[in-house]
Amino acid sequence: MSYDIVLHYLAAVVYLGLGISIWFALLNNKDLNKRPLIMSAFLLFVIIIQGIAIHIGMLSGDQLHLNWTLGLSFTLWLGLMVYWVESYRGKMGGFFLLLFPIAFIICLLAALIPTSEASTIIFLNTQLFMVHLVTSLFAYSLIALGALQALIMTSLDNYLHRPQHFSQKPNLLSRVLDAQPPLLVQERLLFRLIWVGFILLSISIITGMFVSMGLSGELLPNDHKTFFTLISWTIFGILLLGRSIWGWRGRIALRWTLLGFALLMLAYTGTRLIFEEILHRGA
Repeated sequence: MSYDIVLHYLAAVVYLGLGISIWFALLNNKDLNKRPLIMSAFLLFVIIIQGIAIHIGMLSGDQLHLNWTLGLSFTLWLGLMVYWVESYRGKMGGFFLLLFPIAFIICLLAALIPTSEASTIIFLNTQLFMVHLVTSLFAYSLIALGALQALIMTSLDNYLHRPQHFSQKPNLLSRVLDAQPPLLVQERLLFRLIWVGFILLSISIITGMFVSMGLSGELLPNDHKTFFTLISWTIFGILLLGRSIWGWRGRIALRWTLLGFALLMLAYTGTRLIFEEILHRGA
């Protein structure tokens, strides 16, 4: 058993423990935003452990190995780092109610379904290609986090617009939604994620053009990935422009975010999952 599998199993166990502790706090009506030092230390520890597992599983010499479980683990790892830092700036404790169970499942999947010969193998031939690849991974992950953020905000917005019966004892779902950060705080975080993701996606597209010119002489490859990536980039550009000029926010921003993410995932995650798990070959 390789080290990345062992470390992903270890990360899954720690996330399970953290998830149990924070859900126990919710059920006992404790303040989720008062982070005990020991929980912060354990969270930082498991983020480091997961990062090492991803590094071992993904990089091997001048090759990069990637499958759908490792891609999810990378996205989760980046998200936990973002929310760990943001939790010191605002009340973000409610997010961990959702993130810790998701983290447990994803790390368990990454351990059970590690990279193999059937996974995508990318040769890191040049420094430019490495920059293109790294910026792509971070851009897609940040945009995926933005989509998750948009889904949480949509659920909270729908909950706040429903008639509230204050005489009734709130159910578990209501308590989870009540524990989430205010919508304005979430909206600021959402647009920070989109801005950084958009900038990285722009760098990825530009470097990808130079890489494509060096490999095939074409500025933009004529394939579905390029098409959906450019459409997604355009959508996020319009969203950010609308935010800056017309003050777009609320449901308009959420719909554009989810649409852009869906198109970007059509270009990559969906086809990669189909090719790897059904056709048993790399996309």
